[in-house]
Amino acid sequence: MAKRTAVKSKPADGINPRQPCPCGSGKRYKACHGGAGGAADVIVARPFQGLAAETELIALREFVPSATVRLPLQDAPREVVLASVLPMAAAALIRADGTAFVGLQVQTRSGDLSRDLARAVRWALTAETGDALPVVGPDDGAEPGRLQDLLDVDAVVEPELHTDFAWWMPPDDEPTGDVALSLERANAAILPTERVAAPGVRAAYWVDAGDKAHLRWVRPEPEEQLLAALARLSVRGELDLGEGSRYAGSFRAHGLLVPVWDLDRELHSSEWAGPAEALGKRLQEALSSLDAEQLTEAERRARDGLRGRQITLR
Repeated sequence: MAKRTAVKSKPADGINPRQPCPCGSGKRYKACHGGAGGAADVIVARPFQGLAAETELIALREFVPSATVRLPLQDAPREVVLASVLPMAAAALIRADGTAFVGLQVQTRSGDLSRDLARAVRWALTAETGDALPVVGPDDGAEPGRLQDLLDVDAVVEPELHTDFAWWMPPDDEPTGDVALSLERANAAILPTERVAAPGVRAAYWVDAGDKAHLRWVRPEPEEQLLAALARLSVRGELDLGEGSRYAGSFRAHGLLVPVWDLDRELHSSEWAGPAEALGKRLQEALSSLDAEQLTEAERRARDGLRGRQITLR
């Protein structure tokens, strides 16, 4: 019997099927965007990887109630404002004054939030005043396909936080009827939130949860590396932010770890800026020392304890 010869075809896009997928999912291309289902079938665990704004985008997506930030788009015909949430959790809308908004806290259509947001941005760039996009449409494979293709990946963003959702309306417009009722309900659900501004501190937010306050800090480091550094600080008794604080645990969000500290809510959010800066420096020192020093037995036990106090958000 003649030996069967396998014929290998070169992918149309020139990507080796055995190489990691360019989307950053960690899977081989043939099992990800190069598969039969394409982008719609793959879950991208870290959708904002490669963007300098990654940690801030995660914060706005997961727990910042009312915030806006101008997207650092490349060669765009109009400015687009990224918002934590829009009326009726819309994917995008063009306000009556022509301002284009894209929402982050939206229903996902695919397994890649970055692709969904890119489709919403493309819609917003050409939509008419007064138009709204309730949800993004099916993934048509259009390019650029991801947020990373549309943005200046090195741009650092500075979100503007709001105490309510008045910015849903153009300046000087008074909401009426259902719009006024929707605004009232949205405003009533807001947890007071402030950015913790200090040198070396990014994507750290003070949140007043009612009975206590929290510091939620989206960290860019790989999870295992960050856990080891946190464990090293824990053993040294240096994991808190000083009197009136304690480390509460962490949660995973979009591929990154978000450590959380309980805080004395009697203190103003600005009073935690200095302690957060000091903690950030201790954490950087601990991260740097990991290359030269192995974890001790006590640090390994502390790391296992920290790992047991985690939850995952998708």
